[in-house]
Amino acid sequence: MAERVAKITRLIFGLLSVLYASITSTYSADTISANQIIRYNETIVSAQETFELGFFSPGNSKNLYVGIWYKKISRRTYVWVANRNTPLTDTSGELTLTLQGVLVLRNATTGDAIWSSGNLSATSVKNPIGQLLDTGNFIIHEEGDDINQENPLWQSFDFMTDTLLPGMKLGWNLITGIDRHFTSWKSDDDPALGEFYFRIDTKGYPQLNLWEGQKLKLRGGSWNGLRFSGITQLRRNPFFNFTFILNQREIYYQYNLIDASVTTRLVLQVNGQVERFFWIDSRKAWNPFLARQNDICDENAVCGQFASCNIDKSPVCECLMGFEPTSPDQWKITDWSQGCRHSIPLDCNPGEGFNKYSNLKLPDTQGSWYNQTMTLVECEKMCKSNCSCTAYTNSNISGAGSGCLLWFGGLMDIRTYAEDGDTLYIRLSASELESTKEIRRSSNSGRKVQVIVPIAFVFLVILVCLYFRFYRQKQKQQGTPGNNSRHDRENRSGDEDLELPLFGLSTILKSTNNFSPNNKLGEGGFGPVYKGILEDGQEIAVKQLAKTSTQGLDEFMNEVISISKLQHRNLVKLLGCCIDGAEKMLIYEYMPNKSLDLFIFDKTQSERLDWPTRYHIIDGIARGLLYLHHDSRLRIIHRDLKVSNILLDKDMNPKISDFGMARAFGGNQIEANTNRVVGTYGYMAPEYAGDGIFSIKSDVYSFGVLVLEIVFGEKNREFAQTRHYNNLIGHAWELHNKGRSLQLVAKCLNESINVSQVLRSIHVGLLCVQRSPEDRPTMTNVILMLGGEGPLPSPSEPGFYIGNTKQDTFQFSSSFGTSSNNELSITMLSGR
Repeated sequence: MAERVAKITRLIFGLLSVLYASITSTYSADTISANQIIRYNETIVSAQETFELGFFSPGNSKNLYVGIWYKKISRRTYVWVANRNTPLTDTSGELTLTLQGVLVLRNATTGDAIWSSGNLSATSVKNPIGQLLDTGNFIIHEEGDDINQENPLWQSFDFMTDTLLPGMKLGWNLITGIDRHFTSWKSDDDPALGEFYFRIDTKGYPQLNLWEGQKLKLRGGSWNGLRFSGITQLRRNPFFNFTFILNQREIYYQYNLIDASVTTRLVLQVNGQVERFFWIDSRKAWNPFLARQNDICDENAVCGQFASCNIDKSPVCECLMGFEPTSPDQWKITDWSQGCRHSIPLDCNPGEGFNKYSNLKLPDTQGSWYNQTMTLVECEKMCKSNCSCTAYTNSNISGAGSGCLLWFGGLMDIRTYAEDGDTLYIRLSASELESTKEIRRSSNSGRKVQVIVPIAFVFLVILVCLYFRFYRQKQKQQGTPGNNSRHDRENRSGDEDLELPLFGLSTILKSTNNFSPNNKLGEGGFGPVYKGILEDGQEIAVKQLAKTSTQGLDEFMNEVISISKLQHRNLVKLLGCCIDGAEKMLIYEYMPNKSLDLFIFDKTQSERLDWPTRYHIIDGIARGLLYLHHDSRLRIIHRDLKVSNILLDKDMNPKISDFGMARAFGGNQIEANTNRVVGTYGYMAPEYAGDGIFSIKSDVYSFGVLVLEIVFGEKNREFAQTRHYNNLIGHAWELHNKGRSLQLVAKCLNESINVSQVLRSIHVGLLCVQRSPEDRPTMTNVILMLGGEGPLPSPSEPGFYIGNTKQDTFQFSSSFGTSSNNELSITMLSGR
């Protein structure tokens, strides 16, 4: 009996020991004391359990590393690695803090030091403590001292890996000589030093550069007081702020959170892409936030000296005004490496002056000179007094501008932007300076003439298409294959890659079986749309301009102009056009699931769209709109966003289509006024329908209507005519105010519904359809609100709300007339 009791006691004691070990490894303190050991499966956790430090194996790797990761995020994400180049191959590792205040990783079996935070023979310090902070920074400081995050004995933030967290400093400590830069992983399973690293270069005026090994891959440019000159996407936002510090002690870039509920990180990926991510907890995923897509103009010095790269032109390189190709023969064959030279050489003549160039990425600042207190006038005077000085500008463009930045010798790696670029003053000879002034005067005079832009665009596109037709006929006569196959289209060279491809009429007739009725997909104001199959098997959609359509011709030209160069996964892709006599056609990628309205407004088909699919569609549409409003080369206002203009590919990914009514904004333009109101009743914002004022906020209104229709499975307009005098927007608004929004959710969603996501989507939809454009969020905020979990602002009364007050009925009473099953885009001429 006693033996059995002893056996049970030992068993209970063993279980308690295991349980205790599990508890201590899970709920660890945030500090490590001198000579304390952290072993495999043991961790320390920051005070608010934001970050965790311990041993890990990334991906499919069997190696072990010591690192820091997010504690509360379900998807394991590493932000720092200690022994990234010296992994452990078994679980014998021990992490300790020595009496000298040095963090050491040892192999317990051999006793060898695998990695350490500093000099192991350093003098001892008084009671060193290692502490993991809720910022993700691991610091070593002396016990009893106030935690000095700015000046600890050692901190992991000084030795970042591939991630820049809020509060990290990217740059130099000029006192200690520490160069804080981040480096990509070698692969997704190997955190060793990769090929790419991002750092602040201090040779001359500091600038941000991306290196691939010993090669300068991309130059982010110098800080201009608002952002880096070569990163125009870096703009103010409601989630984080950023700053650049340049003084005698430090040079660094840093960002900090405005909204503490946001989790974001900046990562240098294995392929060299720098991307910002936000954690969306409801989807358990990291969402990219305005990920920057590189192009040929991002390559360092692709056009040589005194030349500018413009991605919107063909060819992309051109000499600056007052300069000519150094080697014309090489320049003609697109070898731009020798760059450009002054058309009239400088001779340090007193008559030399400076020409102003706008919207540029500033040249490489290696070897430049700067002064942060001089005025622009003083800067010009200093440059003019030095015959070697070739250009100058303000080093800080914020406010009225300040500081002086001078260049000497050739100007390298210049880029031209459509907007938001910097101003540069470049030295020219007296005669060349006079000729550029004459050109400018002529250009300004030309602007005053106010040439009719739409006609000019039409003429230009027709000329381009005729050119391609002639070129293709010439190819055929020479026995060169045309572009009727995907291989030919993908392998065009030179200018053809940068223009809209032209399809022959015979190719289109053959692909659509001579526009067979069996191939017809539908018809709109533009004309019929047919499915086609090219010889190589690629499926296409052919939009044919009806010969009797007058509105369609405008749509045709507008669509060519608006989206021929837009590329985004949530925009339908325009593959080319066909112009042959009276025949005018646009050729698109084919969408096998056709349009969204065929699903959500059909009782049978709607059951195929469960809630996760609908939420995915809402998110995709939002991202497509964000690209149009903020990330495309011009700000595009769609003006006819509706359910029937959302196409679905084979995986139910949404694609925004039909840009015939779109308008492009340039520069800082944010709204416009028109006498020709176009769009679709039920989706048009009040200020647009009533006064002809349109902006990105009018698209946001349409998006809000679209969201409510997707959630409820009802048409905004038809809802009013089948139930009572209120429309879908008004009914959703009233239910929201009563806390009963779920009553109107499509019944087919009952089993798949995510209540918090649905309620959040309805709330965001109502924010988008608010009466005042100023109250509506931007698409940037929409995406963050849809995926976030924090509280949302309360929506105000929506536009076209037909409640007891009927405030909007006088504005748009025609929208509630006779019901029609056909959803038509309208053009309404309003007297001004």
